[in-house]
This record gives sequence, C-alpha cells and structure tokens, in this order.
Amino acid sequence: MGAAGVGETEIDLEGYVQEIVASGFPGIRSLPGRARRLRLDGYVQLVVEHEVVDEGMLRRQPAQLKSWMAAYAAATGSTATSTTIAQAASSGSDVPARSTTERYRDALTQLWLLDPVPAWHPGNDFARLSLSPKHFLADPALSARLLGLDEPRLLAGARTKMLGPQDRTALGALFEALVALSLQTYAQAAEAVVEHIRTSRRDHEIDFLLHRNDETNIAVEVKLTGAPDSSDVRHLLWLKEQLGEDLTDMVLIYTGSHAYQRQDGVAVMPLALLGP
Repeated sequence: MGAAGVGETEIDLEGYVQEIVASGFPGIRSLPGRARRLRLDGYVQLVVEHEVVDEGMLRRQPAQLKSWMAAYAAATGSTATSTTIAQAASSGSDVPARSTTERYRDALTQLWLLDPVPAWHPGNDFARLSLSPKHFLADPALSARLLGLDEPRLLAGARTKMLGPQDRTALGALFEALVALSLQTYAQAAEAVVEHIRTSRRDHEIDFLLHRNDETNIAVEVKLTGAPDSSDVRHLLWLKEQLGEDLTDMVLIYTGSHAYQRQDGVAVMPLALLGP
C-alpha cells in the first residue's frame, strides 16, 4: 500500500460529478439519468417505509426518518454532532429525541447505509484529538438525492445548506464522499483501515489516514481544486512533523489531470488515478 506514481487522466470535474450521481448500486448505475434518480428516490422510500420496520428496528415514522437522513446527508464529510443533525432534521420544531436518532443511526448502519469514518486515536500525547467520526452515507448518489442535487445543480454550484464549517459546499463534501468510498474499497483489499484526524481545537485536520498492522500510515487530504497550492498541504506537513518516519506517505487528492510529487514529499494525485 503506497502513494507512488505519476501519470495523467482525462477525467475532469464534470466527470467526477457524473460519478457522484451515478450510484454504485448494481441495477441503478446503468440506468439513464431520470430513471436512476427515480430509482434512488424509490429506494429511499423503501428504506424509510418498510426496511427498517420489517427488520423490527423502528416503529413506522417514515417522514421523520427521511428528514433525518437528509440532515445526515447535509453533514457529509463533517463531524457534526448528533444534536446538530437532529435540529437540522426538525426545521426548528419537534426535534427528535437523542434516543430516537440513535435508533435511526443504528438501524441504517445495520442496513449498510451509513459508512462513517472513525477518528484516529493513537494513544499518545502528540496532539489533543477529537474522537468524533466523520459522517458518510454508503453511496454519494444517495446523499445527492436526499439533498435534491443532480448533475446540473452540482456543476452550477447550487447553494445547499451543509452542516459543519461555514465554507463547506455540497460539491466539495460529495467529492470527499466519493474519495471516501474509493479509499474504503481499496483499504479493504489492502487489509488496512481508514480513519481521520482532527485536533480538538480544530486547528489541524487530516481528511483520511490509512494504516495497517505493518505500521504503514498514509495521510490523505482531499481538495476540490484543479490547481492545489502550499496552503492545501499544510495539514499533511504538520502531521509529518508530528509522526516523522512513522508517516509512510502524504497524498493530496484533487480534480486536476496530472499526478506528481511535490518537493516537500506530498504526492498530488487525481482521484481517477487512485488505486490499491
């Protein structure tokens, strides 16, 4: 498991947006746009009206559960608290109880619809770290549908209220979700785990850290840009200062066309060239 490699791709931002909305579900992915959107909407309705009930996990409350799923989609890539998600799901009134939202989370996790990335906690004192997971649905296309976003709206920069830091955009969050899905798949093949790092004061954050028992550690930052600069790698370089030789590789994943190595050691790689 490593980050080496040079190369180029013809995949651009439009291609990544197409991949975000395409869905990874067999039987949905191959459908034309409108049919795919309808099938995804139907799947969400099936989940909230039948699957969680049929499995005996929740009493029938489809509207509230769907609202919570949409709020969770708005938290994609963030560490928003369960209270923040619940408040976003309630539009200011009738906020579901914590016990209810915990049942939502547990039920959807059992159905493999939630795929959160846990926080890394190494057990030493090199930094005070947050232990909150980053939120991801199992398929970025589901998040896009729950947020009412299709390919044209994403490419047009539709203003959608996202939970978390003020500067977050829906496209940035969903691109990170696409990266997360890829990393989880490749990490499983490499017998590695995917976690994230965020200091408790929020002054440093690493989007993903892949590691396995042979002490291979690869730090990954995700940027929705075709022209990254030094500010985009500052958290990676901070982590390198903390871990030294224990950090195997640093990778910046972006939307540009070329893979290359920066002088500071960071591998800059288009998502399309990422592999196990």
